[in-house]
Amino acid sequence: MFSNLKGIFGGGPKGVGIEINSERVNIVQLRRKGQSSFKLVNHASAVLPEGIVEEGRISDPIQLGEIIRSLMSENKISAKRVATAVPGRETVSRLIKLPAEIPDAELREMVLNQEASLYLPFPREDADVDYQKLGTSLDDDGIERLEILMVATPREVTDMYLQAMEIAQLSVDIIEVTSFALIRTLKEQLSRYSSAAEAVAIVDIEYESTEITIAVDGVPQFSRTVGIGTAQIQNAQLRAINLPPRRNTDMDMLQAMNVPIQTMDTAGLAGMVSTNPGDAAILRVLGDLGDELRRSIDFHTSQSAGSDVVQLLLTGPGACIGQLNEFFSQRLGVAAIQVDPLESLSVSTDQEISLQERLGLSIALGLGVREA
Repeated sequence: MFSNLKGIFGGGPKGVGIEINSERVNIVQLRRKGQSSFKLVNHASAVLPEGIVEEGRISDPIQLGEIIRSLMSENKISAKRVATAVPGRETVSRLIKLPAEIPDAELREMVLNQEASLYLPFPREDADVDYQKLGTSLDDDGIERLEILMVATPREVTDMYLQAMEIAQLSVDIIEVTSFALIRTLKEQLSRYSSAAEAVAIVDIEYESTEITIAVDGVPQFSRTVGIGTAQIQNAQLRAINLPPRRNTDMDMLQAMNVPIQTMDTAGLAGMVSTNPGDAAILRVLGDLGDELRRSIDFHTSQSAGSDVVQLLLTGPGACIGQLNEFFSQRLGVAAIQVDPLESLSVSTDQEISLQERLGLSIALGLGVREA
């Protein structure tokens, strides 16, 4: 059996982290300064031509590989070994429990084949699968169970990432899931909530979608992708003020947005209205995103009785929208904060990097930390 996801949970030698999404490619190179701090040695970003990556899937690995190679050359990033990640929408993650006494060799066979076949919506032979042991616990019958996090991706997806990196003349140490990279980036914030009764929702607002991951004690319990991102928010505002939509996100425009916040009405719903057509359009899109967040939180609560979502962590380029944390806090009744990934990871840099650019590097930084 061969798995392109081999090492998805393990460490690796120094290298770079490369995030690929439908709008751009982000590359970071980190150097470890101590036990828990890093130096940003270099970073680079490039907007991708339309059609190279569509809805998280690489459509043109050759052109993408050439862009990555040129970007690294132009920015003098010379590392040859990298970590990259596939979006959560292309993966299947499951927490499973098996008897703790199963020998490792038998356990591996059981998870990678028998258990994987039970949960995958595609044939097992077409999947790359990996897993990580998380710990043991006693079930209601007093039997010790081993909790395992299993992750699978369609092989055709991981093959496209490997082909792009080969064209870029890079060796791939790790292909993981974007939500895992984010959890690494937000480790310091997540460590404040170690009780099984305290869940945290990571809200990663990217270009064409938002990835919602609910974690308990730093372990993802539930993930889903919602088709609302910075492109939809920006273009809703542009249409409302009679301007043509744009394919690429204008980050200055995004950061200039400010969500109108008013007091809560007697029904407990946010009484947020605006006479400005652009603001009203933003509120409608963000209201839809808030509703999807509520559905995700409610689903988690229904599946995990006694585990309430007590914090929202906002990241990704869309998190730079002004007062977005207050908007979600009011609408959902859950405290929300915007997380600067460089501060979260104790990353120092000699460069001036704007907040919106820093927020857009959250996934790439999580990958870079893994390599450093």
